[in-house]
Amino acid sequence: MTIPRIAWAAYAFAAAVIVLDQITKAWILYGLHLREVGQIPVLEPIFNLTFVLNRGVSFGLLTGGETGRWLLTVFSIVVAGLLAFWATRADRRLLITALGLIMGGALGNAIDRIRFGGVVDFLDFSGPRYPQAIQDFVSSIGLGWLIPHGGSIFPWVFNVADSAISIGVVLLIADSFISERAAKVGAAHEKS
Repeated sequence: MTIPRIAWAAYAFAAAVIVLDQITKAWILYGLHLREVGQIPVLEPIFNLTFVLNRGVSFGLLTGGETGRWLLTVFSIVVAGLLAFWATRADRRLLITALGLIMGGALGNAIDRIRFGGVVDFLDFSGPRYPQAIQDFVSSIGLGWLIPHGGSIFPWVFNVADSAISIGVVLLIADSFISERAAKVGAAHEKS
């Protein structure tokens, strides 16, 4: 099977994400020694570099010990493989970009699970905490679940690979709307 030229663009995006992701993680771990330090304030209280070894998936969900680690690793690699195959069938630039970003992010995090036993996260945009009075009030009316993890506005720590996956998913959704709209416009022109 010959790989179409446009698919190579997806693979290049994936490779760029993997390289950038792994370089930033190496800098965090071995340059800044964030694992030992824990947290470095950058733009308090909005942005900090905070070391987290996430053994699950997004938001720390699905933490399942060693079995979970390897299942998530295999899942990430299989998904990347399926996206790589999809790229050989793709014909739109936005779709190719989305597939490359998601592939690169999935493989970047899979590398972490193999090397470290979990994903190295460090970009912390938790922001200022909700005032305690607001937390208490919201909890008193039964809506405490709306304020996650100790009152942080965005308590999740992430990395370059996570960002690439998120951006890739948004682009994938945008591509589906754009291509669906183009198909409807094309069908309307054929009818007239």
